[in-house]
Amino acid sequence: MTKMIFLNLPVKDLATATAFYEAIGCVKNEQFSNENASSMVWSETITFQLLQHGYYQTFTTMPIADAHATSAMLIALSRDSREEVDAMVEAAARSGGQADVREPQDLGFMYLRSFADPDGHVFEPAYMDMGSSS
Repeated sequence: MTKMIFLNLPVKDLATATAFYEAIGCVKNEQFSNENASSMVWSETITFQLLQHGYYQTFTTMPIADAHATSAMLIALSRDSREEVDAMVEAAARSGGQADVREPQDLGFMYLRSFADPDGHVFEPAYMDMGSSS
């Protein structure tokens, strides 16, 4: 069986979050979505489960962190080119996210930028030239 990753992310506004994730390239899986959750497929092995705060709270007794004020993780996503990195960050900014929450990095063999979604979760789309010797 293929190993998969499901990232459960608490969101304040499910419709806004769903539209944002569609804008950055995810596809909504209606089979696993309802009024409390949107299942947003990034790839064959990675899915973002967007959960309304009240629904997310049924899975944990801990308080939901304010991702605008604290950092719990940085989610890196590979892209096939520098242009795809730029396009993803630009789509995030157009759709209610914040572009370049940290300085872009161009290391020659690796190029990455960042953005935050409307709930403050930080993503780092990255292109790596696997053939480079750097």
